[in-house]
Amino acid sequence: MKKTYFFVFLLFNASFIFSQSVATYDITFQSTWNASEHTSIPNNAHWSNLVGATHNTANEFVQLGQNATHGIQDVAELGNNAAFEDEVNMAINQNKADKWLQMGFSPNIAQAVTTLADIEISEDFPFLTLVSMVAPSPDWFIAVNSLNLRNDADNGWKDTFTIDVFAYDAGTDDGSNYDSANNANTPVPVSMINGFPINGNKMGTLTLTLKSVLSIETPDFSNNVKIYPNPSNGVVTIKNNTAAKLSTISIYDILGNQVQYMPLKTNANNTIDLTNLTKGIYLARLESVDGQVKTQKLIIN
Repeated sequence: MKKTYFFVFLLFNASFIFSQSVATYDITFQSTWNASEHTSIPNNAHWSNLVGATHNTANEFVQLGQNATHGIQDVAELGNNAAFEDEVNMAINQNKADKWLQMGFSPNIAQAVTTLADIEISEDFPFLTLVSMVAPSPDWFIAVNSLNLRNDADNGWKDTFTIDVFAYDAGTDDGSNYDSANNANTPVPVSMINGFPINGNKMGTLTLTLKSVLSIETPDFSNNVKIYPNPSNGVVTIKNNTAAKLSTISIYDILGNQVQYMPLKTNANNTIDLTNLTKGIYLARLESVDGQVKTQKLIIN
């Protein structure tokens, strides 16, 4: 009785319409690197590209007290972004990050400024991480780590604001001055540079200028995810015409027994083979990554 009730419940389970908010920001880093606060300004003082990501989990790419990833090490030591970009792209594929961010400085001098303009940030990925090499240096970098652009009080977007940006030691080189020779060491955890030569002073400011907020209603999941043909010989296609990312499909028989379960490609059409099932009436239950559900009667001839 319970299984049959479960089947009927799934069959008539209503779908939900989800909406999400997207905010557009200009993100400006203004360097304040100067000889008075940071001991000296070395020859050819400059910055590597300001790079980073929007993501949905704090400390996804860098964390104080933890060893630097290969990507952060390459940014801090070499100003090379390739490995860090690979780490961000991997996180994007795992639905942990949304986009890669990158912008250069022009002119690229100690007290430079750069702006990431018109950056769209989804409420599903509200954390911002940005890094850039302090150059020259052994393995030092500036970082804004997991800055949450949502307000805790009202779950809205933060209005225009400015924060201080500080320098960190990646823990992968023993050099103690801007122009120290390469002296690789056994990695130690990332730490803030409180001593010589930066003295714990800020290296600049980051200003986030809120330009607009757009509320986007996701198309009705139930009406815009299609399973066809139906009836079928057991081979069906799932077509997703929504912004939602598909997660899984479960197949139930008329007694409520789960007879098939499989993960789905999140952002593509899926073709699945159910020819191992006997002819009859089934229930297909599709679920998205964000918890939306579509249930549909499926006939296999």
